[in-house]
Amino acid sequence: MIDTATTPRIDTPEGLAWHLDALTERVPRLLPVRERAGLVSPRINPRGFAGMAKVICGQQLSVASAAAIWSRFAALPGALEPEGYLRLSEETVRGAGFSRGKFLTVRALAEAVTEGRLDFALLDGLPAGEAIARLVSLRGIGPWTAEVYLLFCAGHPDVFPAGDLALLKAAQHALLAADRPSIAQMADMAREWSPHRSAAALLFWRYFAVVMRREGVLAS
Repeated sequence: MIDTATTPRIDTPEGLAWHLDALTERVPRLLPVRERAGLVSPRINPRGFAGMAKVICGQQLSVASAAAIWSRFAALPGALEPEGYLRLSEETVRGAGFSRGKFLTVRALAEAVTEGRLDFALLDGLPAGEAIARLVSLRGIGPWTAEVYLLFCAGHPDVFPAGDLALLKAAQHALLAADRPSIAQMADMAREWSPHRSAAALLFWRYFAVVMRREGVLAS
């Protein structure tokens, strides 16, 4: 078994390529998926409070809408630091485009950091399961949000957000499945790809963006 603590993170092209090579060697049926997807690149956001706030901002939004709201939010004085965020009023944050629920979730996150209940420097180095458990204990943070943070911000090598709709669609199309897998089925399938599940997630997102959009296969 590979120790994820000593293997590369996926936050560099070299680290991601290492995992993709190991993944396709371990699971040869993913080789055609990689060939059709083309170049898979790291997608890394800031770590810590700012990174998690950005993930929360993007919950249940299109990429374009999330980017517009994040741009307004990030321009607020102090918004990207927990202490500064706690000084912002709900009216100010919601004026940037946050819902009340997202305002409260980021506030709970900021309180956890300032009170010492959450240490991102420690969290980012934990095994994925333990890190996810700590994050989902906070108000408004579910498994998808925790997994996306670990993948896109911490560069964790073995995370697969099985509840992501694009990943479910891409897996069905790429693996020629008759039906779209359920979240539980997708999570079970992804266990075969451990300890390279983050590379698998990036591969299928790339496949979705390149192959399915080009072919117009985006059924709901």
